[in-house]
Amino acid sequence: MYPRLRDYIKGALLNTGAIAAPRKTALEEVSSFIAMTRAAGEAAELVFICTHNSRRSQMAELWAAAAAEHFGIDGVRTFSGGTEVTAFNRHAVAAIERAGFLVRNPGGENPRYRISFADDGPILECFSKTYDDPFNPARGFAAIMTCSDADQACPLVLGAAHRTRLPYDDPKVADGTPEETSQYDARCLQIATEMLYLFSRVR
Repeated sequence: MYPRLRDYIKGALLNTGAIAAPRKTALEEVSSFIAMTRAAGEAAELVFICTHNSRRSQMAELWAAAAAEHFGIDGVRTFSGGTEVTAFNRHAVAAIERAGFLVRNPGGENPRYRISFADDGPILECFSKTYDDPFNPARGFAAIMTCSDADQACPLVLGAAHRTRLPYDDPKVADGTPEETSQYDARCLQIATEMLYLFSRVR
């Protein structure tokens, strides 16, 4: 794992004790899904869902993959999607880069970013898409709802074997303000901390 990212993870792990009890319960539900799926000899597939698949769900997909790697948990695949297609927001991409991920941007209206957390690790292809895009799993996955709007818009996520509500405040509210960078970094850290807690609980 890249040294800067490894150091970021060490710092994030210090914050897991401050996660609120209801959120720990939601995170542990996903941990149980992962453990049970892997025990059955199958890959545990997680799809993080928000409205535009541009900020929170993308960061959660990446941090879940990095957390699984950190704890040495194989047989986990992470994805994200939305109810609409936009693009992976550039401010969210910048926050991920500041945390230590390596990002390759091919350009375009909806770039298919190639993102990695280690030289010898997988390349994660991140771009905005609907949650039911053919790129994502069609059945047997855990649907993790990272925003309240998507949670309400999708009372039923077809194909999901498990569903967990885990909303995050949208850093978009700070776009164009002096707090923009700090808000994106705060959300990135929160998501990192919670994904690390989630995978620390996989038994």
